[in-house]
Amino acid sequence: MSARRTLLLAGAAGLAAVTGWRRMARADAAAVAADPRSDLLLGPSGPYGPVEDRTVPSADGTPIAVRITGPADAPTVVLAHGWTCSQEFWRPQVLALGDRLRLVTYDQRGHGASGTPAAEGFSADALAEDLEAVLAETVPAGQRAVLVGHSMGAMSIAAWAGRYPASVGRYAGAALLASTGVSNLISDSGLVPWPAGRPRLRAAVVRAALGSTAPTGPASPLSRRAVRYVALSEGASPAEVAFCEQIVLAAKPGPRARWSAAMGTFDLGDGLANLTVPTTVLVGTADRLTPPVHARRMIDLLPQAAPLVELIGVGHMTPIEAPETVNDLIEQLVKEASA
Repeated sequence: MSARRTLLLAGAAGLAAVTGWRRMARADAAAVAADPRSDLLLGPSGPYGPVEDRTVPSADGTPIAVRITGPADAPTVVLAHGWTCSQEFWRPQVLALGDRLRLVTYDQRGHGASGTPAAEGFSADALAEDLEAVLAETVPAGQRAVLVGHSMGAMSIAAWAGRYPASVGRYAGAALLASTGVSNLISDSGLVPWPAGRPRLRAAVVRAALGSTAPTGPASPLSRRAVRYVALSEGASPAEVAFCEQIVLAAKPGPRARWSAAMGTFDLGDGLANLTVPTTVLVGTADRLTPPVHARRMIDLLPQAAPLVELIGVGHMTPIEAPETVNDLIEQLVKEASA
């Protein structure tokens, strides 16, 4: 085959690939626009109570960006987001509950508008200190809040209870731990399908996949499918995937990798033993990052665990894929904490 023919064939193949890529992108955009959940997740914010932004210094001086939404005299709910997310992750909860609950959201260190610490500032103790600082700043005197954590946010609650056991009775009235684990996060991950045997090699592959410092953007059909695979379920709607993609692609690569490495070493079971308030554990059965084995293990460690809530066919992003269930559980826990 002549060099000219080879070049023509290569050019034609490249053009076909680009055309196919653009077609996929247009199809994705059309599916998102047609999704009934698009307005909730991607449209302008709806009406809810007053909003106040604060910056709270943590124990090591790292500035933590905090937002308080809702009536000042309403029960307080503190929401801690997970790895590679930001407080925007809680949009479905804020829009649904912000007219009748006082919602405190914050960006984990290295995420969103919060500061990025030095390398030694990525640890379970740092998560605990950040949450303690947020609670001390935002929970009114004499009131106990409902603590809601998703993924790394729930790990923050476990770490906090372990490091500050005396604060549990002061600040917490109940807790919701969603889509999370407290140990063996790498070895129990379902992210990489693997035949039986060679667990160390499997763990190394998972660490490499989650610990990359490479940029994840810009948004593309490939990134959308990767986010769906890692964090959601096959049944997630186009708007749910697009919303999560938007948040995850905004995560800073350096902190993303450092938190991935740190979480792989976590063992926070002792902290759960100190979480002596009514606690609900929630997990999706299609969660690849923190499969249900973690939730079942946690139930056995919690002093006041409610029956495990398993959402059939739902992935890791339970507050996004099943917001109505999560919102109902939050309101139920608010009633328990206020009783």
